[in-house]
Amino acid sequence: MNKKKIVFSSLILFFLVVSCAPGNERFAQDSAGFLMGFWHGVISIVTLIIGIFNHSVQMYEVNNVGWMYDLGFLLGAGFGFSNIWFTGSKTKKKKS
Repeated sequence: MNKKKIVFSSLILFFLVVSCAPGNERFAQDSAGFLMGFWHGVISIVTLIIGIFNHSVQMYEVNNVGWMYDLGFLLGAGFGFSNIWFTGSKTKKKKS
């Protein structure tokens, strides 16, 4: 795969993830549940970084259903951070 396709697909994926960030007006009438909590947990590292530069982006949805959203967020954050942890570069030691 050439570099242009990788960059383009990465940008598309990035904007798709950012468009589903918590703290928008979508949850003003209906509360976010377990599945949205899980999704917000998975993308929490992205929303944290964006929230540093854009103060309207929140990492956690305040209009939620309670412990079900919290459980989903916790599981999603664990899933997201474990993927970052385990997909890091692995170096092999040379045998002497």
